[in-house]
Amino acid sequence: MIISKRARAISPSMTLAIDAKAKQMQADGIDVIGFGAGEPDFDTPDFIKQAAIKAINDGFTKYTPVAGTVELKKAVCQKLKEDNSLNYDISQIIISCGAKHSLFNAIFTLCDDGEEVLIPAPYWVSYEELVKMAGATPVIVNDLPEENGFKLTAQRLKEAITPKTKMLILNSPCNPTGAVYEKQELEALAEVIVEHKIFVISDEIYEKIIYDNKKHYSIAALHPEIADLTIVVNGVSKSYSMTGWRIGYAAGPKEIITAMSNVQSHATSNPTSIAQKAALAAISGQQDCITEMVAAFDSRRKYIVQRLNNIKGISCPMPHGAFYVFPNISNLCGKSFNGKPITDSFALTEFLLNEAKVAVVPGDAFGAKGYLRLSYATSDKNIENGLDRIENAVARLI
Repeated sequence: MIISKRARAISPSMTLAIDAKAKQMQADGIDVIGFGAGEPDFDTPDFIKQAAIKAINDGFTKYTPVAGTVELKKAVCQKLKEDNSLNYDISQIIISCGAKHSLFNAIFTLCDDGEEVLIPAPYWVSYEELVKMAGATPVIVNDLPEENGFKLTAQRLKEAITPKTKMLILNSPCNPTGAVYEKQELEALAEVIVEHKIFVISDEIYEKIIYDNKKHYSIAALHPEIADLTIVVNGVSKSYSMTGWRIGYAAGPKEIITAMSNVQSHATSNPTSIAQKAALAAISGQQDCITEMVAAFDSRRKYIVQRLNNIKGISCPMPHGAFYVFPNISNLCGKSFNGKPITDSFALTEFLLNEAKVAVVPGDAFGAKGYLRLSYATSDKNIENGLDRIENAVARLI
């Protein structure tokens, strides 16, 4: 076998695979409605694009410092202070090629072979694979109740920690569930984390996409002891509809950030100079674009939850953040169509794609059997038509 063991251990992204299949079907002339992609359907705001155009015209097209430009790191520091009550020096900030790159850098920097990383389920599909890529062992923390938004509790965290535990990955607001951790929940988790002296990656990429007067809290802002053990990861992809620009950032203890910069220097060098100028404009500019986008997402969220709960065999809790719903479809498992059984969420996903021409992502990909993830980062028309198709298709199951 010419492929390395480490590469062979990595599974492809199910969300990207579903989205690619749907797009290929569309390219083949098939009318497919996609609920799979994790990116806003809005265009990048014009003032951000203009900043990138100006960067090109000004000749800002050369290498920058590996960890990002000083002006962008200063803007990130200011953002973290104003929005999250976090105080960092620019030496504690690294700009990377997307938040996913920041996550990889942090895991690769902190984890050695055989060390364990705790991942509460349901979880974003890449967490497990990023841990594998670093040679560490992902430990999925299951049995988190749906009625509590699948959120990790302090007691469950205590039970999962072993002598090999190096790190916890925490995601709030959460992809795929939309769950948002309350301050007191984070305080309880922080107590356990500090007691056992494990690190935590706080993935806060959806922090601006939040509803129902909920407030986003960063676990690193609770007190200095937890801040010393936390790497905060964020970026511009979701909040500013800049998924293709590939700018993320991480903040944390200087020693860790310096090591992450060393890793990045050999892996990618600096993030794109032009995209850094665009990110600077996004973070430093008017934030009205976020307000408008979140208002549209909020309307879609309420509609899609109401429609899904009216389909027999499906129940769907109301998410408080991000732009996904995570309906429970376990009551549909065991039914069949044309003699073919619907055994699990994979089978239901295949059925909906083939028979309803609707692309969703199976919950198994997120470590949760009996669920689907649907993104409502698509047009109102697509949501309405897609739900009509799902409702009609499910009614044909026996």
